[in-house]
Amino acid sequence: MDYPLLDVFLTMLWFFLWILWFMLLFRVIGDVFRDDTLSGWGKAGWTLLVCALPYLGVLVYLIARGRGMGEREMRRARAQEQAFRSYVQETAAGPKPQGAKADQLGTLAALHDRGAITDAEYEHAKKKVLTG
Repeated sequence: MDYPLLDVFLTMLWFFLWILWFMLLFRVIGDVFRDDTLSGWGKAGWTLLVCALPYLGVLVYLIARGRGMGEREMRRARAQEQAFRSYVQETAAGPKPQGAKADQLGTLAALHDRGAITDAEYEHAKKKVLTG
């Protein structure tokens, strides 16, 4: 069989572009369904367009709503980060006996010094420990 090196390179390039296309297609479909501002009809319309005319549909979606994709992804990442931080803070605080206020304040101070909680969170937690 005669398969020159350039043909191997072009085959690998087309395969790479094909995989890249599927990643982009799934990213667009995922963005359509994660967008809470889009109505059900809007989601159905975009999905139908992307599935019926894949190349044109994705291109039109990126032109029309491409900027919002990044903003929505950043909001989702921030919300996940905040949920994780609040979970870690609640878990780190844990159930403490009533007489261990000094230990709780020490733990809060350590978290604040490491930067795990903000100044406002530290003050709120400190008031909560001191008031009961």
